[in-house]
Amino acid sequence: MALDGAYLRYLCHEIKQNVSGSRVEKIYQPNKDEIVLSLRNVKGANKLLLSARANNPRINLTEHIPENPKVPPMLCMLFRKKLSGSKLVDVRQPNLERILFLDFDAFNDFGDPVTLTLAIEIMGKYSNVILIDSDGMVIDALKRVDRSMSSQRLVLPNQKYVMPPKQDKMDILNGDAKTLSEQITEYLFCFSADMKLSKALLNTVQGISPMICRELEFLTGKGKELTVSAVQGEYQKRLLFFLERMIAQIQNLEGTPCMITVDGRPKDFSFMDITCYGELSEIRRYESFSGLLDDFYRERDTIERMKSRTQDLNRFLATTVERLSRKINSQRIELQQCADRDELRMKGDLLQANLYRMTKGMSAITVENYYDGNTPLTIALNPSLSPSQNTQKYYKSYRKAKTAEQMLAVQIEKAQTELEYIETVIESLNRAVSESELAEIRQELTEQGYLKPPKGKVKKHSPLPPLQFILSNNMTLLVGRNNKQNDKLTLKTADKNDIWLHTKNIHGTHAVIVTDGKAVEENIIVEAAQITAYYSKARNSSQVPVDYTQVRNVSKPSGAKPGMVIYVRNKTVYVTPKLPENISV
Repeated sequence: MALDGAYLRYLCHEIKQNVSGSRVEKIYQPNKDEIVLSLRNVKGANKLLLSARANNPRINLTEHIPENPKVPPMLCMLFRKKLSGSKLVDVRQPNLERILFLDFDAFNDFGDPVTLTLAIEIMGKYSNVILIDSDGMVIDALKRVDRSMSSQRLVLPNQKYVMPPKQDKMDILNGDAKTLSEQITEYLFCFSADMKLSKALLNTVQGISPMICRELEFLTGKGKELTVSAVQGEYQKRLLFFLERMIAQIQNLEGTPCMITVDGRPKDFSFMDITCYGELSEIRRYESFSGLLDDFYRERDTIERMKSRTQDLNRFLATTVERLSRKINSQRIELQQCADRDELRMKGDLLQANLYRMTKGMSAITVENYYDGNTPLTIALNPSLSPSQNTQKYYKSYRKAKTAEQMLAVQIEKAQTELEYIETVIESLNRAVSESELAEIRQELTEQGYLKPPKGKVKKHSPLPPLQFILSNNMTLLVGRNNKQNDKLTLKTADKNDIWLHTKNIHGTHAVIVTDGKAVEENIIVEAAQITAYYSKARNSSQVPVDYTQVRNVSKPSGAKPGMVIYVRNKTVYVTPKLPENISV
């Protein structure tokens, strides 16, 4: 997940095409690591985001503007003073370095025309946005670097701007693609024979990320890992072919913006198709490189934000699951110990039949077991008890074991039901993508007595509607987001003639096909079942069983937990989970 020099080349071209010649209307600084330029030209208005955040440094045209502080920071005021009203005349990238230079025609304090440059350096935690004057001197930067931070390269006002040191790698922009690929292949043998091919490529070629190197190794080895020494014969021919193709793509700007998702979540992005993540991954293609970055980081930020907000709930639910599991296991062991209760009753019967042979002080007696063909059976006795007391002791132990078995069976069933409910909450929590969904889950757990009511004034969230999908026959499929919404959807919203779906014996959501009294064809059932399976614990499986029936056949037992229902007259289809694109939330 790295914005490499090659991808930056495509961004440079795209930005240049869309906003070259634009005037700077406004400048924002949403946080200490980001600058947003509001630009306008004859084509219209655009927002250009320059981010030096350590976990997602980038530059791209954006439609999602972070919230701005009420009082602009001092650096933002300086940028406004220098760049407001200026004209963006050029966007440059030196070779495939992870640096872009934005040149602006501006005016100084005396009204004289000057050229100012914004340098955006994409270098992980060392990323920066630097404003440079026409003499190459630093005006200011998002991140100042003094001698306590670096003795090699200072980034301070009135210091000469110096580019980061160049890497000793091969430039693939200048030269014939075939010749360059041959040179790269020959150079690989300078590395250790045991070095992985992907690592050797990363150390050789400028501007490509580790993921691209892994993809080249994957394609060359037909899915096998390769070392440098293995690049011979057919493998060498394959490497030359894929290298030449990639280099030609980059040189001619022929790439396609691709986002790689795993489990529906953004995993990586590239200017070419990526296959090395295997069958679990999917590729989303975009029309613009900026649009891809906008979606990628917005989705990833949402996931990270929700992960942070749900940490306490996840810990609580995991502890609850562990407690219930221990309780169930302990009770099952006790239940097994009750299995010999019939033997206790049998011994009591045999002692009752042989009271005349027993005297106080005996520690054992051997009797004929008429339950087993009169075979001899030795029964232990308590010498301090009378014969009658010894007999009643066995009967008492039998009654105690029988009662314990009945109570344990009920307690185990109750704990198992509670465990299943908690697991449905965990599954809902894993699917939550908004604060409102999280608030509903917290409210549900509070109502069920698992969480204490919050103190003080609580921020109210408007209840969200179910997820809505339009099926291929234009019928609507409604999908619940959590247990409370599942109950409302199934028991209140849905009509008795609608079709209800749920994964069979797998935790998941309730889904309802709104039929409006019309018949539903089998292919529509399958389509709805694929979506239902996607919103379940079996999202990454195949051949997932999904039950379906009319809503009239679904009911909720008295006292059942939220989301728990029973249903009859159902049928089952087996599907592979799949999510369509026409979702509205």
